[in-house]
Amino acid sequence: MDRTKFEEIAGEVFDNLPKIFSDKIDNIHIVIEDYPTDEILSQTKSNKNQLLGLYQGIPLSHRGSWYGANPTVPDKITLFQKNIESISRNNNEIIKNIRDVLLHELGHYFGMSESEIRKAMENY
Repeated sequence: MDRTKFEEIAGEVFDNLPKIFSDKIDNIHIVIEDYPTDEILSQTKSNKNQLLGLYQGIPLSHRGSWYGANPTVPDKITLFQKNIESISRNNNEIIKNIRDVLLHELGHYFGMSESEIRKAMENY
């Protein structure tokens, strides 16, 4: 899938989040990369071909009154296109996996643990 289409799908997933979530999202940037960098791999102790997405920032649940008092760099969600494509058998699976990975990383943005995210994803 070309990068433009992949970005379009990620944008549609983000734009169609339930209002209960989208109203609470602020100061976040979504980026598409082919693979994680060596720096990310050393920080996450992940394999280059296995990491599907990454949230970097201050989770919503950890932000105090100090957050935003000074200019604040946006939180970042990175989706790793080649890795998502490698676990997908066709375009429909790519779309589903983009959705699942983006929702998973947004769970981290909201401060959810891995188990809380998995449970929420079962109900979504």
